[in-house]
Amino acid sequence: MLYREAGQFKTTYKSDSQIFPILQDRIGMMILLLIALVAIPLFASEYWLNAILIPFLIFSLAALGLNILTGYAGQLSLGSAAFMAVGAYATYNFQLRIEGIPFILSFILGGLSAAAVGILFGLPSLRIKGFYLAVATLAAQFFVVWCLTKFPWFSNNSSSGVISAQTLSLFGFAFDTPVSKYLLVLIIVSTLALLAKNLVRSSTGRAWMAVRDMDVAAEVIGIPLMKTKLMAFAISSFYCGIAGALYAYCYLGSVEPDGFSLDLSFKILFMVIIGGVGSILGNFLGAAFILLLPIFLDITLPFISQLLHLPIPSSVVSHIQLMVFGSLIIFFLIVEPHGLARLWQITKEKLRLWPFPH
Repeated sequence: MLYREAGQFKTTYKSDSQIFPILQDRIGMMILLLIALVAIPLFASEYWLNAILIPFLIFSLAALGLNILTGYAGQLSLGSAAFMAVGAYATYNFQLRIEGIPFILSFILGGLSAAAVGILFGLPSLRIKGFYLAVATLAAQFFVVWCLTKFPWFSNNSSSGVISAQTLSLFGFAFDTPVSKYLLVLIIVSTLALLAKNLVRSSTGRAWMAVRDMDVAAEVIGIPLMKTKLMAFAISSFYCGIAGALYAYCYLGSVEPDGFSLDLSFKILFMVIIGGVGSILGNFLGAAFILLLPIFLDITLPFISQLLHLPIPSSVVSHIQLMVFGSLIIFFLIVEPHGLARLWQITKEKLRLWPFPH
């Protein structure tokens, strides 16, 4: 009864096409934003902000970028970490070499640099697709890391390629505390997520989905494949580049090229698959699953071993974590291949019809 939309009439096209057409969704989103903007900065500890919430938001943004390319445009990519690296190192160089540049502008320029690299490595998508395209984007992963390692100019002549992020400041206010960094990341991620939600509902998003479903039919009805695919690569890489800049400046503080490895690309891909391909909400659910489940297992497994009086060494506990983690991933993919976002959508549909079975 709490999620019933009876009596909510849509009398204009504007009210019918809004992002959250149901009143309960709008109220729930406002409450969630109030909790994120007010309650969490007041009550969350520095550990939660630095180690959990900030990386959760950053990886959600990176997964959102990959989901735009893979989930909506249907183009496989294994180079998300490489585009994050381009965004991080480009932002560092803009901050270093252009005196007085606002850090927001350097973030945008870093994202645009990643978009340019994404377009370059997205050119093979005009001729190949599927696993062949995944291999082509895999080349970006190795090429970008190789360039950042072999050309010391990108890291300001650092022998190891490590860069240390400068302190972010805006109008004299320095973002040097966990709360300020969290609020900065939250505002940027929320804004980009809202833009992505509107983008996939526009004609551009419909063109992406047409190309994803059948590119030949999309070209027959007049959708330009070259423009559509390259735009998907550019916007996806832009989002990953912004995520890489936040990763360096608001999370780690210093990064190295090897930190943006293939493992990170697969981690982002798993977030998209588990959360839900072709879903904005799924990126946040997938990031929460990937980041919070190991912490939950790290806490519960020693407790269970003590409760059952089983002397399990810490090394065995780490292996059990990997086994449970992999088993749960397989379980979720079998139960609902469309990810956690689909499970949430089914729950909402049942609540809207309750107590009726269909």
